[in-house]
Amino acid sequence: MPEGTVAARLKRMVRIAVQAFAVLSMILISPAQAQRPQRIIAVGDLHGDLNAWLTIAKAAGVMGPDGHWTGGTTTLVQLGDIADRGPGTLAIIQSLQLLQQEAPKTKGNVIVVLGNHEAMNLVGDNRYTTPGEYAAFVDDRSVARREREYEANRKKLEAAARAVNPNVKPSEVLDQFIARTPLGFIEHRAAWRPSGWIGKWASANPAIVKIGSVLFAHGGISAEYSKLSPEEVNNRIAAAMRRADDSPNSILTDPLGPMWYRGLVTNDPDSQAERAAMKPPSVALPPDQELDEVLAAYGAKHLVIGHTPSLKGIQLLGNGKLARIDTGISSYYGGPLSWLEIVGDRMIPHTVPRTP
Repeated sequence: MPEGTVAARLKRMVRIAVQAFAVLSMILISPAQAQRPQRIIAVGDLHGDLNAWLTIAKAAGVMGPDGHWTGGTTTLVQLGDIADRGPGTLAIIQSLQLLQQEAPKTKGNVIVVLGNHEAMNLVGDNRYTTPGEYAAFVDDRSVARREREYEANRKKLEAAARAVNPNVKPSEVLDQFIARTPLGFIEHRAAWRPSGWIGKWASANPAIVKIGSVLFAHGGISAEYSKLSPEEVNNRIAAAMRRADDSPNSILTDPLGPMWYRGLVTNDPDSQAERAAMKPPSVALPPDQELDEVLAAYGAKHLVIGHTPSLKGIQLLGNGKLARIDTGISSYYGGPLSWLEIVGDRMIPHTVPRTP
């Protein structure tokens, strides 16, 4: 047999074998497996309730009994407002940071969206911070730190107190300082300032996230902000966080910004006042029309938000175009423990009983 004919037959045999292997691979990897939609778990505002967080994370399958990541390729999105109203803030942050480190090992992902209460803590607005949140930072040096803080500022504190009451005693000034500075307060502030380990972490978290056709924001996205790309909004907020910008015009306090906006779900006087003060004044759209405009601007089908509690459970509005997932999870509110599962275009609310 001519040598050329043998070579040609060998080439055909190799080609047939390759084609057969490709067909076999298609059989072994079914279309359902090859095109399996991404699974997203979205969890709303936690407000310092560690027990609620652990219960939800384990029930949703992203955390095992030992606190480690079990979510596989799932993307977990926590929508901010971890801080304030409950004592477990520090432990929740540490848990989320651990999961952020572990999830990529199984091609999963953990995204924490920036909430307004994280920004408040960073700029030193601790109106809603609880004694338990300070106590979580106490260590064996806390008493000495507080004493040094007082001695370093004693003259200023006494002068300020005498300006109010000329007869005030130094011991009374000390008592006032101790009342304003519970143990753990100094450590809490150090951690949360922009240069602190929590402050740096919070400043790096995004305010607007898009995964596939789904948008995520803590409060909501106004029509005004939808004119900016998510990257531009996130960059502006990160810069303001690094400066601890609490000025009247700061993006961190803007009622129309993604951390505070409520106009998609309720009549919001703050955002109305902000629009009225614009030059020229801005006119609020009806919520459904504004939502459509926001989704169109970002090429999305759904927007998932927290911030405004719905104690009746997760609400899917406009055929799922808007998902409200702040259900008052924290024991401060006493709402249902919930999470939203997103698989492709399916949005599936879940609840789990509160555990002791």
